[in-house]
Amino acid sequence: MSLLPITLYGDKILRKKVSEVKQVDNEIIQLITDMFDTMRNAGGIGLAANQVGANKSIFVIDISNVEGYENSKPLILINPEIINYSKEKIIFEEGCLSIPDMRAEVERPESITISYYDSDLKEHTLTVKKLLARVMQHEYDHLKGKLFIDLIDSEIKIKMKEPLAKISKRDIAVEYPVSTSKDYQLVL
Repeated sequence: MSLLPITLYGDKILRKKVSEVKQVDNEIIQLITDMFDTMRNAGGIGLAANQVGANKSIFVIDISNVEGYENSKPLILINPEIINYSKEKIIFEEGCLSIPDMRAEVERPESITISYYDSDLKEHTLTVKKLLARVMQHEYDHLKGKLFIDLIDSEIKIKMKEPLAKISKRDIAVEYPVSTSKDYQLVL
């Protein structure tokens, strides 16, 4: 098991659009394995590559620890593209490993259709709803340089200003490894 440091709010890579994966080699397979280990160690259900400092269009999901989703299989999404959003929206509380101990209600489409490649670069298209749709949208946003706090009410965001500043300064206690610099980037 290899744990990678998780980038925190304020780290530059979290605001950049990531690069497309051109080929899946041993480094990419190792990154994916390490992302699953890192996500599970931190108690997460989704993790984007830039959350571990990698400038790659990849995210991983495992919601099998969530009640009602025990039979869900872990997913690897490479170069994902959301191709359809439902008109129906739902509000649900979200959190993020890059913004520890902060949660807020976020409105998102209830279902999406997403195309992506697996680790064999085989293309897939899925239509998902509820929790899986929400997690995919959250991680997809990461790959575009967006965070869930970009989608919340401005009054709530004002209340989060001081805690976000503490996270950015790393003036917080977390139980998983985090990046030590705002310029942290994993070299692949």
